[in-house]
Amino acid sequence: MSIAEHETRTEGTIATTTAERVDRSRRAALIGTPLLVVGVALAATNLRPAVTSMASVLGEVRDDLGASTAWTSVLTAVPTICFGLAAIAAPWLGRRLGMARAVGLALAVLTAGLLLRIVDGPWVVLGGTFVAAAGIAVGNVLIPVVVKESFPGAVGRVTGIYTAALAAGGGIGAALTPPVEALLGGWRGAVGAWALLSAAALVVWACGARHGSAADAPSAASDERRSMLRRPLAWAVTAFFGLQACVAYVAMGWLSELFVSEGISRTDAGLMLAVINLIGIPLSFVIPPIALNRRSQSGWIVGLAACSLAAVVGLAVAPAAAPWLWTVLLGTGMGVFPLGLGVIALRTREASETTDLSAMAQGFGYLVGACGPFLFGMLHGFTGTWTASLVLLGAVIAVEMVLGWVAGRPRFV
Repeated sequence: MSIAEHETRTEGTIATTTAERVDRSRRAALIGTPLLVVGVALAATNLRPAVTSMASVLGEVRDDLGASTAWTSVLTAVPTICFGLAAIAAPWLGRRLGMARAVGLALAVLTAGLLLRIVDGPWVVLGGTFVAAAGIAVGNVLIPVVVKESFPGAVGRVTGIYTAALAAGGGIGAALTPPVEALLGGWRGAVGAWALLSAAALVVWACGARHGSAADAPSAASDERRSMLRRPLAWAVTAFFGLQACVAYVAMGWLSELFVSEGISRTDAGLMLAVINLIGIPLSFVIPPIALNRRSQSGWIVGLAACSLAAVVGLAVAPAAAPWLWTVLLGTGMGVFPLGLGVIALRTREASETTDLSAMAQGFGYLVGACGPFLFGMLHGFTGTWTASLVLLGAVIAVEMVLGWVAGRPRFV
């Protein structure tokens, strides 16, 4: 072998080794520091205001744009549709870019979408909402994986912080947008202002997200595993997650309009929507650390879903009789969400499986969930009342309870 050939082979080996080292560094878990917990919490805070801020001024947006009921129904369904479609690409982004860069990119896309949707008419609003929801979808899938990988001894506690931040973001978005709208003189400024929060989250995430040693990363060979699509329990978890998402996004998209149609002021209706989200804060600190440390989560899931079912019955029979009671019951029932995230981690043995199950559950699950707001709104438009829509929602919750029982049983996919 000539010296030139030897040098060429050596350079090729070095290049290959360097590429493998870079790839393994991207696979390494983020270092679980207190600053990363802050980054996770602040990122989570931004995963709901894009939805609830628009929902709280939905009537004004529709009237200002001269939009139809069908357009409004599509707008409420767009986030969940995008959550499903973009979630499928999230594992690839996580492997390609690494968790730090992938979540950072998600926050940047979210910020761009929040700004885009306030610059023009109905189609730009839909497009900007889709872009913002794409960023949210990637965060939805990857942040629970960060929690499992970076905080293996505190999954329940950090999941509680994450979901409490989600609830806080959703509640703040619903509560503050109407008064900010009055202050700024229109819905565009009030809705677009949430881009400031997502930009701040991006800065904190960039400071706090650091990958660990490449030596600790799993090898590429670990990617060769049986598809989640061939595992029955994975489908049960996915269906359960999709139905709870359906209930949550119907509530966030339409509850405010339902109360307004019953004579409740827009401000009070916005506060009720905020309460539904804010109830999740104390529940997220209490329920996940307890329930996720038990062998089975089935009883917790069924009990919480039963609260949602009671709220829907109340809304169907006497919506204006006790609106705050229905609000509290529905908010309590939506406390099932952190358990939906928790069972994704608990039903898997390793982080790679968690990533795949998270993508499947949130990808297909949110596509199922997207049907809820759309059908709920269309049924209301066809019938002129809320009764048929609420009956459909009650049936969804009943099936959710059955599938939640299956998903919560102590076994692995």
